[in-house]
Amino acid sequence: MASDEGAKSRRAGFPPTRKSLGQHFLTDRRILGRIADALHLKGDETVLEIGPGRGALTDLLAERAGRLIAIEYDRALAAMLRERYARRSNVLVAEADVLEVSLGELAAGPYVLVGNVPYYITTPILFHALVPPRADRAVYLVQREVAQRLVASPGGKEYGALTVNVGAVARAETLFGVPSGAFSPPPKVESAVVRITPLAQPLISQEEERPFRTLVQGAFGMRRKQMRRVVRSLYALDAAQADALLAAAGIEPADRPEVLSVGQFVALLRGAGKR
Repeated sequence: MASDEGAKSRRAGFPPTRKSLGQHFLTDRRILGRIADALHLKGDETVLEIGPGRGALTDLLAERAGRLIAIEYDRALAAMLRERYARRSNVLVAEADVLEVSLGELAAGPYVLVGNVPYYITTPILFHALVPPRADRAVYLVQREVAQRLVASPGGKEYGALTVNVGAVARAETLFGVPSGAFSPPPKVESAVVRITPLAQPLISQEEERPFRTLVQGAFGMRRKQMRRVVRSLYALDAAQADALLAAAGIEPADRPEVLSVGQFVALLRGAGKR
């Protein structure tokens, strides 16, 4: 299969697929159109596209966006895209590692975000994209399990640090599933398209984002432990201090991190900050 895909790529004039970059190119035109539709573009927006690859989605976005900035890490693909869009004044191809780029600075104003993100670095990209100034809305093609984690409810096995960190500042929704056959080469997992929209009033302030992430990551690193043990470990408290902090946040000492709501984590962070 891999050799067949490579032969097809060469015949189409595409650079070779790089497995090390987790490259799986979406080719289904109907799904590509649905992704572009999910951005709700009016024609004057700045759109940042993560991982344009061979340009299948880029072609659609170039027609709909006021300005399109395509961020591509693969040097050969970036060169191909620059040549393809050389006559399009509204398209800029930025050859860069998206995790090393300030998306807000690159956009230089309000923007929306879209991308078929490499599955092996999906979570770092999602967190990176939540650094202010955030996109007005972001649409991602991700592994189905990541989509399930983004929209999970407390108490479920998919509920975790990603759910809570995103939920404190944005609303996540799963739009539709994408079968592996819609890609070339097809991945070994199923995928889904999600949309993340920043909350008009985030549950935490910008100054609280870093300590909140530290708290949440630390708590879910001990997800099978009771919260009394978790806060004692994270904040170096004795049992009485831990119980008092938890009571103020509306958390039972025997609760485990996976049953806490986003609001309870916020209350815990603020209570710890008052100590």
